[in-house]
Amino acid sequence: MSFWRSYPRNLKVLLIAMFINSTGMAFLWPLHTIYITQSMDRMLSEAGFVLMLHSAAEIFGSFLGGYLFDRIRGKRTLLFGVVSSALLIFFISIGLPWPIYIIAMFFLGLGIGTIFPPIYALAGIVWEDGGRKSFNLIYLVLNLGVAIGTALGGIVAQFSFQYVFWANGITYLIFIFVIWFGLKEPEQVHESANKISTANKLKIERRHTLSFYSLLILCLGFMFCWVTYIQWQTSISTYMHQLGFSLSAYSTLWTINGLLILCGQPLIQWLMARLNIAMMVQLLCGVTMFMLTFAVLANSQAYGGFVTAMVIITVGEILIFPAVPAIADRLAPIDKRGMYQGLVSGAANAGRTIGPLLGGLFYDGFGPSVLLYSCIFICGFALICFGTYQRLLNIHHEVKTMKFNK
Repeated sequence: MSFWRSYPRNLKVLLIAMFINSTGMAFLWPLHTIYITQSMDRMLSEAGFVLMLHSAAEIFGSFLGGYLFDRIRGKRTLLFGVVSSALLIFFISIGLPWPIYIIAMFFLGLGIGTIFPPIYALAGIVWEDGGRKSFNLIYLVLNLGVAIGTALGGIVAQFSFQYVFWANGITYLIFIFVIWFGLKEPEQVHESANKISTANKLKIERRHTLSFYSLLILCLGFMFCWVTYIQWQTSISTYMHQLGFSLSAYSTLWTINGLLILCGQPLIQWLMARLNIAMMVQLLCGVTMFMLTFAVLANSQAYGGFVTAMVIITVGEILIFPAVPAIADRLAPIDKRGMYQGLVSGAANAGRTIGPLLGGLFYDGFGPSVLLYSCIFICGFALICFGTYQRLLNIHHEVKTMKFNK
């Protein structure tokens, strides 16, 4: 555990908080559809509408979380998001009538969305010497929490769905305790932002404008990645059922995904750092893995093809998902770290919102083959975005600063 002792105290608090949060969220999110259709006796289309509304609210919540971080600091923003989410979860647990449930789910998405931007913004602040390591660690503990929470959520749901809501709410209360007593937000971050804003204003604003446009292109590519990745949780599960594969066979794929992330992510990131690979190259390699994944699925209906595709896309997500918030942290002005991370989280939520709808339209209208080849095409747009995002900046400066030199 010597590596754990080497991390800054604030980073360890963020890692613990993120683990608790992702575990609690994973208790509930896979069971939302089952709860709506079985416990509330609503149609599947109605469940899809509510979950889409919930995801759309998370987009706005991401922007709100970034805005609040830059205005009222990270700790207060986190507490605002978590307290509001906890209150809504306990409110939903009492058993709400359908119209009230829809409204509560919307505001729950808004509260949940505000949590992630300050987490990632603080990760770049509390351990600046760590480079990308902070973001890699957050990605790792997030997936660990999802793996544990999903497994425990299914067990708890066998007794009562109300217990699932309570378990989620309790994790939020623990999250509040950890952040309230554990996190000591650095004061100098906001002080230095005020000093910078008064010096060389025109030059700084021009550089900030270039960084912002570059970030928008990066986020657009990130959204395209999520549009395709989310198909594994929606259309591909339906496709496997259509081919005659059992639910356990589908669940095994996600077990493989979790194990690869937990075991392979530290190794892959060490290799990237060892070879001194630029972040942009890492992104391009990750998108290429995504494209290869859907090419494999489009040309194989055997279970081995699905296993191979899951392995490939897991390597791709390891390369892409922690890298984008890390790049956003490098691009962000000191006083706009929250806004930049809010845009990144918003892009991911937008992809998760658009993806199921787009995938369903392609699957129902043209069949699974067209959907899979369309995913390759969409990944091509991500490839273009990731290949061009830093052209708005000084190329030589970016190549030097975006390397894995940590």
